[in-house]
This record gives sequence, C-alpha cells and structure tokens, in this order.
Amino acid sequence: MATEIKLNRLNQAGSLPAGVAWGVPWKEGELGRQETLHLAGEKEGGLLPVQSWPAAFWPDGSVKWSAHAAVIPEGEGGFFLARGAAPESASRVKVTETDEEIAIDTGVIRFAVGRSGENWLREVWRKDDRICSGGDLVCLKEERNEGPGIRTVTETAFGSVLDKAVVEQDGPVRAVLKLEGRHRSQSGNGEWLPFVLRFSFYAGLDSIRLVYTFFYDGREDSDFIKGLGIRLDVPMNGPLYNRHIRLAGDQGFFSESPKTLHTRRTKGKYRELFEKQTRGEKVIFHEEEDAYFLGLLEDSATWGSFKLVQDSSEHYRLSKRTKEGCSWVKAAEGRRAGGLAYVGGTQGGLAAGLRGFWEMHPAGFEVQGADGRVAALTVWFWSPDAAPMDLRHYDTETHVESSYEGAEELRATPYGIGHTSELTIWATGSTPDPALLERMREEAQSPSLLVCEPEYYHETGAFGYWSLPDRSHPVKALLEDRLEGIVSFYQREVEQRKWYGFWDFGDFMHSYDPVRHVWNYDLGGCAWQNTELAPNMWLWVMFLRTGRADIFRMAEAMTRHTSEVDVYHFGEYAGLGSRHNVVHWGCGCKEARIAMAGLHRYYFYLTADGRIGDILDEVKDSDFSTVNLDPMRAYFPKDEHPTHVRVGPDWAAFSSNWMTRWERYEDTAYRDKIVAGIDCIKQANYRLISGPTYGYYPETGKLVPMGDDNYGRHLAICMGGPQVWFELARMLKDAEWEDMMAELGVYYNKSQEEKDLLTKGAVSTSRFEHPVLSVAIAAFGAYYTKDERTGRLCWAILAENPFARVHLQDDAVPVTHVDRLQEIDWMNTNEAAQWSLNTIISLDLIADTLPKELKEWNERKRA
Repeated sequence: MATEIKLNRLNQAGSLPAGVAWGVPWKEGELGRQETLHLAGEKEGGLLPVQSWPAAFWPDGSVKWSAHAAVIPEGEGGFFLARGAAPESASRVKVTETDEEIAIDTGVIRFAVGRSGENWLREVWRKDDRICSGGDLVCLKEERNEGPGIRTVTETAFGSVLDKAVVEQDGPVRAVLKLEGRHRSQSGNGEWLPFVLRFSFYAGLDSIRLVYTFFYDGREDSDFIKGLGIRLDVPMNGPLYNRHIRLAGDQGFFSESPKTLHTRRTKGKYRELFEKQTRGEKVIFHEEEDAYFLGLLEDSATWGSFKLVQDSSEHYRLSKRTKEGCSWVKAAEGRRAGGLAYVGGTQGGLAAGLRGFWEMHPAGFEVQGADGRVAALTVWFWSPDAAPMDLRHYDTETHVESSYEGAEELRATPYGIGHTSELTIWATGSTPDPALLERMREEAQSPSLLVCEPEYYHETGAFGYWSLPDRSHPVKALLEDRLEGIVSFYQREVEQRKWYGFWDFGDFMHSYDPVRHVWNYDLGGCAWQNTELAPNMWLWVMFLRTGRADIFRMAEAMTRHTSEVDVYHFGEYAGLGSRHNVVHWGCGCKEARIAMAGLHRYYFYLTADGRIGDILDEVKDSDFSTVNLDPMRAYFPKDEHPTHVRVGPDWAAFSSNWMTRWERYEDTAYRDKIVAGIDCIKQANYRLISGPTYGYYPETGKLVPMGDDNYGRHLAICMGGPQVWFELARMLKDAEWEDMMAELGVYYNKSQEEKDLLTKGAVSTSRFEHPVLSVAIAAFGAYYTKDERTGRLCWAILAENPFARVHLQDDAVPVTHVDRLQEIDWMNTNEAAQWSLNTIISLDLIADTLPKELKEWNERKRA
C-alpha cells in the first residue's frame, strides 16, 4: 500500500469538531483484516483516535473496503491514514445495556432509550442538566371518504411504539443505535407506517445524528399523511425572558423569547438589556431598582408557541402565538429557511438541524409550551400546515402506447416505498450565539466527510473502470469540457425547474418537450427518470474522478431518493422498483434493475451509511420476486419455468446484489448463484450474444436458454450491467467470463454480414439498435482484444452524438415568454447519463485510439 493515504474533508475545513464515518478502498491482498490503521492530521501531524472495521472483502480474504469513524477537529482540512495502532481516545463512547434500557455516554452527553414499547425516548443529559426529558415520533393521519357531493375527513394522531432496539456499534469512537417500530395511534387501536431510526454518537461531542426512514403501508386512496415528525421535550428553566427560541431564516436567525424585553418603555439600559437578551445572554434584574420595568414585563404578552413552515422551495412563513385559542401572528416571511431550530432555558437546550429543509418541503419547526415547565420542539419532516400527502396515481388507467408506460397492468401503488430524513441534534449548556448557530446549520445541511483523492480511488480500481480528468491534448480537453458541461446543465435545471419536494428531491426528469418548453412532467413514462439508464453511476463516477463536493451532493441526493422512493421494501414487489413515470411509483413495470445494489453501493462504501447497508441487504433475494411478477410476462407465456429473465437488465441486477452480498459478508452461497448463472450462459450457443431471455430458477440461479435471438440487447448493457460485470470480473478471475464480455462488446456494432460470420444468421443486427448505449462494453472489448478498429468505432459513435457536439451552457436558448428560462430542446437524461458514463470509461480503456486533433475528431464518422 501507499505509505500514507491522503484524505481530504469533502467540505471546506469545518468550523465545528465533527464526527465522521467514511470508507477507503484497497487493492486485493493489500490490507489484512486484522491490521490496524491510524489517522493523523495534516496540519498538526498528531495522531487522532480512529475506529476501523472491514466493510467488504476480496475473495482471498483481504479487505476490499475499510470503514472508519473519527472526530475531526475544527479547522483541520487534511488527514493521512496509515498502518499502525491508533491512540486511545481521551473521551470514549460508552454503551450500557440492561433488560429495559440502552444508555449511551459520549463523555459530554448521556442518552437513554427504552428497548421496546411506547415512550421509548427517555432523556438526554448534559453533565448534570437534563436537556431532553423525552420525545416521540408524531404522525397525523387523515382518512377520507369521498363520493359524489360527499367528503368526510377524520384526523387521527399517532405516536410510536418500538419493536426492536439494537446496538450496531459500541465505540470507542462511535456508537450506533438502531431502532425499529411502527407509528401507533394515541388511542392505541391502530398502527401503521413502519420506521427505522438510527442514532450515531461520537466520543467527546454534544451532537447526535439521527437518520429516520418510514415506509408507507396504507391505502393511498383513503389514508393520507397530514403531518410527520419527531417531538423532543425540553425542560425549561429560569424566567421567561431568559428562555430562548432560535429559527434559521434565509440569512441570520429569528431570535426571541417567550417574554421579550421589548415594551414601549424599552429605552436606555433596558434597550441594552434587550439587545443582550436577543444575543442569548443571561439578563439579570434588581427587584427594587427595576420594579417599574418588571411591572411592564408582567403586563406584556407571553408568547408560548412559535413555528416556521417551509411550504415550498421558494417560501417560508414564521409565526408565533400567545396561547391555544388565539391567532397565529406572522413574524416573518422569506424564501429558503436555513433548517435549524433551538429552544432552551438558563441551563441550556436543544438545537435541531433538518437536512435538506427547503429542498424537501413541506418541512417545519414548531415550539409549544415555551412558557411552561417543558417545551415541545417538533421537527416536521412533513408539516401539517401544508396539504396532506397525496400518494394516489395520476390516473385510473395506463397509457402504454401514447406515453410509454411500459405495461398494461396498473400497478401504481406506493405500498412498500420509503423515505429517509436526516437530523442533527445538539444538547447545549447555554443558548448558542449566532456564530455557533450558523456553524451548526452548516454542519447539519452538509455533514462533514473524509474522502480519498481521485488518484487513489483510480489506483485501487474502486468501482471498476473510469478515467481521471486529462486535458493533455485538444480532444481530451473538449471531452472534459463536455462532461463538466452536462453536470452543470443539470445543476442549473434542478434550480430553474425546481426539482424539489419531499418525494422528488434528488431525481431528474426523463426527457424534454420543446413545444411547451417544459420537461415531460405529465407524459407517463417520460416524466421522472428514477434510475433509468443508471444516472446514479454517472454522477458517482464523476465525483470519483474529480473529488468535487457539489457533484457528491448531487449523487448523494439521488441515491437517497432512488434507493427509497423508487424501491419496494416489502410487499408483493419487495426488492423491485418502478421505472420512470409521472409519479415515481407509477409504472407497471416493477423490475430488479431499479433497486439493484450496484446503483447504491457507491454511497455505502464511501460513507459507511447504515441505512443504505439495510437496502443492500433487502435486495439480495429480489430474484424470487420475479416469480410472482415475471419481467417478460408480456412476451413469454407461463410455462415450465418459474419465471423468465433477461441476462440484462434482470440477471445483471441480480448479480449486482449477489456480488455485494458476497463481498460484504463473504457469503459464498451468493457467489455460487453468480457462478451458476455464468456457467449457464457459457453453455448457450453464442454465450453472452445469445438470448438474452432465459427461463430462470431462483432457488439455484440456473438459466435455461430459450433461443439465440429472442429480445433486444440494449437493456442488457445500458442499465449498469457492464459496470457491475467489470468489477465482478476482478473478483471471479474467470478468463472466459471476461472473454464473453469482450466478445459481446466487439460484436454489438458489427454489420449483419460480420455478425453472420460468428452466429451464422441466427442473430439479427436489428436487435442491437442503440450504439451509443453499447460503448462501455464495446470499449472493454476493444481494450481486451486489442482491437483498434472497434476502439475507433467507439469514438466515432460518441463523436456523432449531440452531447459531443454541443456546449450545453453556450448553446442553451432563452425561452422568450418565460423570464430567465433557458433550454436545450432535444435534451434527455437517458443519453446524458450514458454518453457521460461511456465516455469516462472509454477514456480509461481506449484513449490510445482517440484522435488527438479537433479537426480529425469533428470528422470522425462510423464506417
């Protein structure tokens, strides 16, 4: 291994000490599972306590990915990871378990939860002060009964009940607690919405990171979620004027108290005390000297409740009221709130930062009882001040031919989908000043992370083949400009088209309508992209090669969305997902490719994220779900086979899931299913070229040939299959498997006459109809067989594509009747993702066949 592995902070050097978890890749045989590693700061050079564990293994038993946790100091931007023991942590996370309770002590705060049942959040202490005296998940369910001229609405309040509590990590640097349960009605006669909560704690820190995932298991036509959040109870100490509320706005913070010092007599020293109060400092009055002003305060209004509602990506409203039964008074309005709230008294309080606050609207904060003994701080993931969630489909029928919806059956159900929210909580000993609140806000919205340098990721072969940026000659420089330009285009589109919202943020749209100057938001299968043609892989590879934080955040948001919203976590379609549609779960084609581990494992290995780890586990047996819903049911009637699958995208997705299971847990049963499938493909007349549809047996992984030319081939090579197979090849070390991939790649773009030399007329070239989608595997074929002609052909295919010819920023056209809107009227995300991904791979594998001059590049055509 390298003497030291350089690590950088993804964000700029942080202004708060932060707990981080991250991953590092290794070459096969380089790191033994028992070897120790240490972390050193670049500036000071001193060793930092670090907790390490293996996240994946090579077949020889060495570590493929290691995961680490550390507390990194404020201001430190660079670090080094190297062999050798790490120092003991001066402050350790301690976990204490009893039959009734789990308690976690970071050395600064103590946190306790019950193991099961209701009232599971017991308390949070900071030193000798109880900062939180309990809490609960909260949900408001609206049930509707609608008919002609009739509409009845019933609202039910839900709390939560725990079924299971597990300590996933117990220190010394980091502890992780996983809770599972369901939301339960306060009357006790109804449960719904299963959830998973993860709490992460770091030694010596006063912060807690919370990841909350809920799953929908209602009836979308009658069960509407009116509100969804978490309530935290904060004991309130001291006089009302020394209690403080903070809510982040666009810039700065709303800073008030239940009893503000502002009266019509607030002058002189009282004006100074008012300013001191607004800064969060403790105010002291003298009973006799200040008697008159204290009388004014006694007479002034007491404000017990405060709330901020982000009702869209472009608007929030901040209000307060004195007591129940009285009106809410507007205090402020703005565009995009910062997503941080604080409530506390003289002994401190709680600050809570909800990540993606305005991006995943409608979100909110609400404080109730600030004038009482206990204030309730509710973080609303879905604010009850907004309209209820409507998870119904947009129509009662499908539109297969006109709108490309894929299947005649209407299977547009949200039953089994999920959503994840992230929250950071601080237990403070006093009211934070504005500078500290701002640092909290920054950390909550963009959590600290350590990442390797792109050159190291590339050297270790992390995630297969991809190239580092190279501008060494004009054509390479042009391609780098194009690759950066496509990312910039989508960054701009997210903002100008407002691709935000609780269920939408992270996704892109599929294709564009140049007549209405909008994306096809209402055209069936041409609306939301979901994971079609692997945009996740494109963005992750763009991050790996550049190290850019803005691209990482795009890929992260997409991964959070596509791994939860587009995927079924239980029910009839467990382990499958929905293709593109007007609503994310609307398409009748429920397929393994949408949910496959290969799309999401990037994020897991780079961040050690436990929720994504759950999802990788969920899909390991998704092939069994195809027995109930045959992917090829429209083309192959029920016969002696349990189901029918294509080598890609179906079996490719399975192999992605199995490879991930094998490398994470060394579970050779899943390796054996991969090998069983490959052995069957080897026996086909023309190996990977044959088929691609097979009869399939999930119990054994056996594929049974059903002909050499029974379906189109483009889906086999554009949904992430090649990217999975390239990495799988390094684990299997099966020379014939690599030869099969290379053979398919070289074969794909040949003429019918050339194809017939190998397949004797058994396979039609019309089944290989999308050359630009084939370039990744064709480039591998050219590289593997040293076929210069195929290499040049790959570049010709890429050169002819509009993405190679157009600079998206310079050539975007203003829409004259829409203010500040610009468009590329032929845009589609399918080819944006595939052209980018295939270009990046080709630059790694066949750069030697790339023209070096722009004139030759511009003239490059397919023969």
